[in-house]
Amino acid sequence: MKILRAMELEGTSPYFRAMQTANSPRINMDGCPRMMLGSNNYLGLADHPLVIEGARRALERFGAGSTGSRLLNGTIDLHLELEAEIADWFGTEAAIVFTTGHQANLGTVGALVGRGDVIVSDSDAHASLHDAGKFTDAQSVRFRHNDIDNLAEKLAAAAKHGRPAMVTVDGVYSMEGDLAPIDQIAEVCLEHNALLLVDEAHSVGVLGLNLTGVTELYGKAGKTPLRTGTFSKSIASTGGFAVGSHDLIDAIRTNGRALLFTAAGVPAAVGGALAAVRLIRSAEGQERAERCLANARFLRDSLASLGVPLAEPAIGPGGAEAVTPIVPVIVGESLRAFAKWHELYERGVFAALAHYPAVPLNRAMLRLAVTAEHTFADLEEAAKSIHTTLELDVERQLVV
Repeated sequence: MKILRAMELEGTSPYFRAMQTANSPRINMDGCPRMMLGSNNYLGLADHPLVIEGARRALERFGAGSTGSRLLNGTIDLHLELEAEIADWFGTEAAIVFTTGHQANLGTVGALVGRGDVIVSDSDAHASLHDAGKFTDAQSVRFRHNDIDNLAEKLAAAAKHGRPAMVTVDGVYSMEGDLAPIDQIAEVCLEHNALLLVDEAHSVGVLGLNLTGVTELYGKAGKTPLRTGTFSKSIASTGGFAVGSHDLIDAIRTNGRALLFTAAGVPAAVGGALAAVRLIRSAEGQERAERCLANARFLRDSLASLGVPLAEPAIGPGGAEAVTPIVPVIVGESLRAFAKWHELYERGVFAALAHYPAVPLNRAMLRLAVTAEHTFADLEEAAKSIHTTLELDVERQLVV
């Protein structure tokens, strides 16, 4: 806390920076023009005219607030319309919409497990999935990141004691952008009769034939009972969702405390999300997804050609290299990462900074994220700025 306050007083903190413009590749932040490379606006829909129009129409029709939970007076026609759209998109029997993505995971997990059950989560899974375990009476255990043998061991131990298990993983992991091997995970879960939940937060809208995420990319949608996601990334609004069978979604609808005891998503957010989902399902959505991934590939290749240290590329189905919108630049020690972040910020580039405990100790990184709206010229400029920023340490060492 004291360190954060000191950095804020010095103007060097990477957190709680205020934008004065819409979220786009070029923004104004702290009163100065900067390139945005720290946003999850992967498809560039946050300021898309159709999404803004969807939010505006909802605001005008239903007003500013929901003023109640989904259970009571908070449900409006748009919630049901959005749920039907998402279920159709994912090819599932039903869907349920939450006020935030974090609540989607808390509500889904909390509604389906309890005393005597075991939640087995990937060690790198999003905080919301780990939080979900803490707020239930189930036992929570972790398996080593993407380690299928370790997952099987945890599930075998649960089965030995007659304890039902739920497995929770991310589709794309938010820090390094790597993929969960859903094909192997789904088969292990099937073998041990475990309920699998895949959080598609960072993969929905960009991966899979229909852009529903990593589960679809691996061809395992039919063997994955539950998928969750958020509207705050590719879908460019705020809120979250879960998809699955009628029975599972009804159980969440009637037992999910994060759904029942919080105000429903406000009309503008729901209307904007519905417009964004429909756009993603169109030809324009496919084109934007392709452009986003092409931009990520270009930025990664540009940084690599300059010798900038990067995380290993993601691996997808069949062991082939995969591309996600997340491009992590490895800096190392946390204090150095803070200094490098500020130097880059002064050069006019905003990047997200991740350090321990969000990432392993001494593996702090500049987490870069591209959108469909970046140009190759933008990304080439950013790569040069990042290279120059990181090279300053080398130059100082040579002088010393």
